[in-house]
Amino acid sequence: MADPLSRAFVVGHPIAHSRSPKIHRHWLQAHSISGSYEAIDVAPADIADFIHGLKEHGFRGGNVTIPHKEVVFGLVERRDEAAEQIGAVNTLWFEDGVLWGGNTDAHGFAANLDEHAPDWFRNGPAMVLGAGGAARAVIHALKQRAVKDIRIVNRTLSRAQELADRFGSGVTAHATAATGELSPDTGLLINTTALGMHGNEGLPADPALLPGGAIVTDIVYVPLQTPLLAAAARSGLKTVDGLGMLLYQAAPGFEHWFGKRPVVTPALRAAIVADLEAA
Repeated sequence: MADPLSRAFVVGHPIAHSRSPKIHRHWLQAHSISGSYEAIDVAPADIADFIHGLKEHGFRGGNVTIPHKEVVFGLVERRDEAAEQIGAVNTLWFEDGVLWGGNTDAHGFAANLDEHAPDWFRNGPAMVLGAGGAARAVIHALKQRAVKDIRIVNRTLSRAQELADRFGSGVTAHATAATGELSPDTGLLINTTALGMHGNEGLPADPALLPGGAIVTDIVYVPLQTPLLAAAARSGLKTVDGLGMLLYQAAPGFEHWFGKRPVVTPALRAAIVADLEAA
């Protein structure tokens, strides 16, 4: 049985689909750490009680996923800069007895592109499709890497404008109808919408309108090659799938809870791909 001080978790509602347990258990085994990582389903009405009881139940911390990220933002004692900028928490840990909330989604997004498309942030204007929580994390990453021209495209223009106002200089809001006219000089296209997921087929933009050197990435990873990425590949563009973002965002939390900085390896990626394909 694991030392109760070596317990971590992912909390969401629903949570059965989460690949986080497989990722963290892979690293626990790789580092020969006697610890545990479990998926816990907590309804929105019960999330505050769950968070306030973490120490009592012996958890070192854990991950937070949909629909709790924004609520947990208001339940922690301290927050890191990324969480403050994004307005949501996906990672919890204790530091000197204080419950901290962080957000590693921006780190995961940037690290995934660093691996598969080095210098991506120098590729010209970026177009972000969507204006939800994932878009906030992506825009934070873009701002951190000094991308000067960030175009948020969303079906509801007012939501895009809220994000543009939140992030300030260099960030503009556009309605979906503007996608075509914005495409010819867009060097980085990022889909943060659910379009392209299994059961929600669709193409959020036409990669054929992008310039030849553009990079196209999708934070969706089920399926691994979304319709957007497939269309971009047919146009001869560089593509980066969303699985790496999931893998890289997990590493900082593991280090907080278990004291080792894990590495995203081909073996880990292969294990998660096999799990996705078996689902």
